Amino acid sequence: MSVASLAAVEVAYPGRGAALGPFDLDVNDGEILALVGPSGCGKSTALRLLAGLEAPTRGEVTRATGRGETAVVFQAATLAPWLTAEANVALPLELAGVARREARLRARGALARVGLAEAACARPAQLSGGMAMRASLARALVTNPKLLLLDEPFAALDEITRRRLADDLLAIWAEQRPAIVFVTHNVEEAVYVAGRVVVMSAGPGRLAGETTVEAPTPRPAGFRASPVFRATAEAVSEQLARAMAT
Repeated sequence: MSVASLAAVEVAYPGRGAALGPFDLDVNDGEILALVGPSGCGKSTALRLLAGLEAPTRGEVTRATGRGETAVVFQAATLAPWLTAEANVALPLELAGVARREARLRARGALARVGLAEAACARPAQLSGGMAMRASLARALVTNPKLLLLDEPFAALDEITRRRLADDLLAIWAEQRPAIVFVTHNVEEAVYVAGRVVVMSAGPGRLAGETTVEAPTPRPAGFRASPVFRATAEAVSEQLARAMAT
């Protein structure tokens, strides 16, 4: 069952021309889908359409519209610097009318799920980049969304932290099973995280290819060294190379 879709969507900006499309995308309930493509192809634009942060110039967007049903995590953690980690995570619930005591209790649970139980009282300036991103993930997940949109959330982090957070994300997905759309420039990261990798052409982005990752989720130990991972990453890389050449 589809939880969100883009049907022949196009986005054009005055003075800049076409930025996306026509582009079609179906996001299935509980799946993890990665979007990869050249810089400027419209990956983030597609994500904003799914988030309801932008409207298409043409085409149709279908998405979960209930309060808390769609959550977004951006490349920057975007935490309120004057609030503690717990208060930041509780904020979406409090804005939705949840009583403060209940919101804070649920926020502590969300922080524990991402390994930040001991940092609940810390402010963003006291958190490392990886910890801040964990807090941002906790804030997105605290409403139990049907659709989680991630716009290059690990791009500013070092490789070890990125890998740890990828495993954390998959572990959290296994508990809550939201549909996830994960935008990244990193092919290997896309293949590690997603069950389906969609490749976009150079802007204005169109569908250039699609690959299913035939592996269990969360990933088994040593998956990055497995023949399945290497072959899938190579297949996606070849699609991306062709997309960049067109």
